[in-house]
Amino acid sequence: MEYKSKSEKETLKIGEKIAADLKPGDIVLLQGELGVGKTTLTKGILGYFRIKNIVSPTFTIMQIYQIAQSAQQPIRTLVHIDTYRSEDEQELIDIGIKDYLGKKNNICIIEWPEKIDNLIKNQFNYLRIIITDIGAGQRKINVEQSPKQNL
Repeated sequence: MEYKSKSEKETLKIGEKIAADLKPGDIVLLQGELGVGKTTLTKGILGYFRIKNIVSPTFTIMQIYQIAQSAQQPIRTLVHIDTYRSEDEQELIDIGIKDYLGKKNNICIIEWPEKIDNLIKNQFNYLRIIITDIGAGQRKINVEQSPKQNL
């Protein structure tokens, strides 16, 4: 699926649309150049789950948000991970990333997922979202499902 965004507000709305289709255990992989809107899209996803006071994990690597419990909402935790400043896959394992990946009551959103592709590919359901600057303040947002989801 492909979206086009002309503003930050539209990118937030696209994040909300994507969030509406997420299932427990899903992993969202966000790729794109620095400043293209990965964190803005994440804020849209978090907003769908009524999470406020969002803090970018650029320096902390991982932010964990609790989602209010309800019978209709099986997702309890949303984990936002930014691997931009991490050294390698082992550093992320050491801080406990495996404790969250694919867990049935979690959703993980990972910016700069290239460093941990080996931990994810062929093991978990994921959406790979590639955001591209197409000029004049516009973004193309391409959403691809993992092969595992199509089985």
